[in-house]
Amino acid sequence: MNPLVEAIQMRHLRHAFVLAMTTILVAGCSDRAVNNLPVGPAAYQAIADQDGRTSLNEVLQAGDRLSIRVIGEPELTSDQYYVDANGFVQVPLAGEVAAAGKSPRQLREDIVARLSSRYIRNPDVSVIVIETTRNTYSVEGDVREPGVFEVGPDTTLLTAMARAKSPTNVAKLDEIMIFRTVNGQHMGARFDIKQIRAGNAPDPRVLAGDMVVVGHSNAKGIWRDILTAAPLLNVFILLNSNVFN
Repeated sequence: MNPLVEAIQMRHLRHAFVLAMTTILVAGCSDRAVNNLPVGPAAYQAIADQDGRTSLNEVLQAGDRLSIRVIGEPELTSDQYYVDANGFVQVPLAGEVAAAGKSPRQLREDIVARLSSRYIRNPDVSVIVIETTRNTYSVEGDVREPGVFEVGPDTTLLTAMARAKSPTNVAKLDEIMIFRTVNGQHMGARFDIKQIRAGNAPDPRVLAGDMVVVGHSNAKGIWRDILTAAPLLNVFILLNSNVFN
């Protein structure tokens, strides 16, 4: 073989190898984070939508516009308060207050506590939702058509997967994660969709504001990435001539 051609091929193979090792290391860090999420019965409890959780229509979410009024404090009173993308609302004197996943009453109580502990004695506060975002959830990761979808009263994990045109052939079906804001706290849980499809585990509800993430099968994905990034002809020539001979 021409030495120049062989050198080029070796460089391509090293590139593919480095890509594979990098993918493995990154996937390892991701796997550790995923493995920390609750599974089984604990997963359903972590994102429970009953037992004290506010009903769907009362829960604040990112994008909602609020009217917050503090009697006798015109500089704090406005109809232009917004729940930001991170689930917080910025209130003068009270600062950054968690809002997503709470009811207007719960947010009011938090604002009262902030103001009374710092600046105003016995503040009289009201919180009213002026405009609300459409109730949606998102599906990301290894699905055929990720996106944002409108939630319904009977939306479940299986219907969410169907709306996203099902997981891809490199999806990790025992790493389907739901992330949700519950009472102002970000919660996550991991589900095995194979067990759900088989009827061996309940099909969890998907609520407005949820983010569903489908995990990646490392073994399949690594080889797919290698074959996509590396020149196929050169790699296979090297494999055939230097490894299998």
